[in-house]
Amino acid sequence: MAILSSIIARSVKLRKLFSKKQAEPIVYQSNTLRFLIDKGQYTLFGKEYGFGKMLEHSTDLLTTFRNSIPYYNYDSIYKRWWHKCQEGIENVCWPGTVKYFALSSGTSESASKHIPVTGDMIKSIKKVGFKQFYTMTNFKIPTQTWSKGILMLGGTTSLFDRGDYYEGDMSGISAKNMPTWASNLFYKPGQKISKEPNWEDRIQLIVENAPNWDIGTLCGVPAWAQIVLDKIMKRYNLTSIHDIWPNLSVYIHGGVSFEPYRENFKQFFKKDVTFVETYMASEGSFGFMARPGGGIKLVLNAGIFYEFVPFNDNNFDENGDIYQSARSYLVNEVQEGVSYAVVISTCAGAWRYLIGDVVEFTNAAEHEIKIVGRTKQFLSLCGEHTSIDNLNKTINILNRKLKANIKEFTVAGYPYENLFAHTWYIGSDDPIDKDLALKIIDETLCELNDDYAVERTSALKEVFLEVLPTKVFIDYLKYTGKYGAMNKFPRVLKGARYEDWKHFIRQAQAADKNGGSALN
Repeated sequence: MAILSSIIARSVKLRKLFSKKQAEPIVYQSNTLRFLIDKGQYTLFGKEYGFGKMLEHSTDLLTTFRNSIPYYNYDSIYKRWWHKCQEGIENVCWPGTVKYFALSSGTSESASKHIPVTGDMIKSIKKVGFKQFYTMTNFKIPTQTWSKGILMLGGTTSLFDRGDYYEGDMSGISAKNMPTWASNLFYKPGQKISKEPNWEDRIQLIVENAPNWDIGTLCGVPAWAQIVLDKIMKRYNLTSIHDIWPNLSVYIHGGVSFEPYRENFKQFFKKDVTFVETYMASEGSFGFMARPGGGIKLVLNAGIFYEFVPFNDNNFDENGDIYQSARSYLVNEVQEGVSYAVVISTCAGAWRYLIGDVVEFTNAAEHEIKIVGRTKQFLSLCGEHTSIDNLNKTINILNRKLKANIKEFTVAGYPYENLFAHTWYIGSDDPIDKDLALKIIDETLCELNDDYAVERTSALKEVFLEVLPTKVFIDYLKYTGKYGAMNKFPRVLKGARYEDWKHFIRQAQAADKNGGSALN
């Protein structure tokens, strides 16, 4: 295996050395859009919007496309187009029939999003994966890591058979379509365990088999990765996960910001571990951190065309819904430090699709971003403009100052005594000084966000804090059917979902007094 490590490491370096010169970002994106329109011109969607005429007559395809196609969100594109794919109709938004549908994982408002996954999208995800693999030489990673196991804490590969198609987590669909050689050589927990449909049973099997593996790379959503690592350490009475996996050198994470979990993960490692953030969703794989200290570098030539709409009151209403009049910007037009909602057109038949993420460019020239929020998840009841990025940083600081182990959190805003209030819910099994924690939260947000600081002297009258056992957050995900490796707890709760959360907490607290369970 040492020889294999050396061969792989050398091959990756040679591949990087002989890589061809990079084109300008807009060139890649222009070619991508032309490819998408050319492939989509004979679909129902392409015929509706005249893709053929665009290709034949347009002298400025980028502008014509943006002026001709409306913005879609999940509800509008599903109602108008994607539901036909589930009925087995061919050539709806992309050529052919759709074999797979990815179930949404986590924080969306819709309870059960079904995202088309085409053969071309699976190829796109593999392409992005290989590109990330080649960039790993930019990091200081021990050579032996290349031949060690890769533990992927994803969704089950046992997909639901719906007759005309299969559905499941995107991570499970990707794992099912993994090359056989990679699966046999490196992939853990292996196809047998990955087929186990129940997430808790898969965790148990991973814990039981942990001593049999030599893991070099760990991949997974932070919230669930910490649960698995914690269970392994407790099961085998370890002081560090390196006691059982001494070659673990890389942790690849995504889905949510790592900031709230950064302090917690220090307890798991006694050796240096390289943290690499990726940008993946049910709609595709968009990018990854390609260099130490860099942001997430978008991949611009893998079948996904990007537009960026400034996330402000001119372009979005109070519910986070986009105005059709909003102007989008291309990758060569964006500015650093501006919050943009991401709009994508993809080789899975998403067209001018508002994915729901809000990003900022940290390095526009290198098309590197950071994810700062969601279009539907922000707090701005009275002009406080509090983003998820603000909330994540606050929890990270709170963890550090209190030396607490806060594993989950969420925040809600609502009218209060003719003004407004926020309530923070944090999940921790350690004792926490609520008054001190609330003081740190409030002061930190005032430092991070000038708008918040102003409103705390006027319309934002109160900020409350409730500390809950971590189990309550996990049980709520089970209760809402969002329990599993790729699901994330929403950072902001609004409307009916907040009312449902409060009802669940009351049930949980009553059940705790009576020795029962809120899930009964």
